[in-house]
Amino acid sequence: MMIHRAMVLAAGLGLRMRPITLSTPKPLVTVAGRTMLDRALDHLAIAGVQEMVVNTHWLADSIKEHLADRSDISLSHEEELLETGGGVAHALPLLGHEPFYVVNSDIIWTDGPTPALRRLATAWRDADMDALLLLQPTRTAVGYEGKGDFFINGNDTLRRRGEAEAAPLLFSGVQILHPRLFEASPSGKFSLNVLYDRALAEGRLFGLVHDGGWFHVGTPEALPEVEGLLLEK
Repeated sequence: MMIHRAMVLAAGLGLRMRPITLSTPKPLVTVAGRTMLDRALDHLAIAGVQEMVVNTHWLADSIKEHLADRSDISLSHEEELLETGGGVAHALPLLGHEPFYVVNSDIIWTDGPTPALRRLATAWRDADMDALLLLQPTRTAVGYEGKGDFFINGNDTLRRRGEAEAAPLLFSGVQILHPRLFEASPSGKFSLNVLYDRALAEGRLFGLVHDGGWFHVGTPEALPEVEGLLLEK
């Protein structure tokens, strides 16, 4: 299926990237010659997305100015930071009634043989899914130091790490969501994890394992390593 709308999450404070993010919002940090926000938008444009929403909060005017010439992008400003779930819920009027992509702007990914967004769209089953997450193997994730988030079952449904010492897959920050996921969602600020857990309990949270590169640019010290790896590709 073709997915025509998307949201890029760009409202975060970027605390770990300070002092850079005292004057530059993290999505506008340049990595190997391109801002992280533009890298996300490039992936969406290549996937055929026609309308994009970018949420703003910290240093919002900088992002607004950066995107001023983009007629395909609407801004969803948050006076109060609403977290991931609240941010998407706030922007739902701009996202329509069909499934849409949601992409974090503070990560970078490179595609495998088939673009990741196209793989997600091909794997989407509207009758069965409320959310489809792109998952990155922890062993190949650059800049990631966590214990993983999920196990994947044979039918591509997911299980949380729970009490396990580690899980082999982390959420990459790239996904397809259906608006029905937000029915009876909390008001104000909340994490998308609240809705993932509900979908998981109902058997409607699915995953797809990424077959390309994935980079977490968490601190100023991480920038040189990620830039070097990207320039090698």
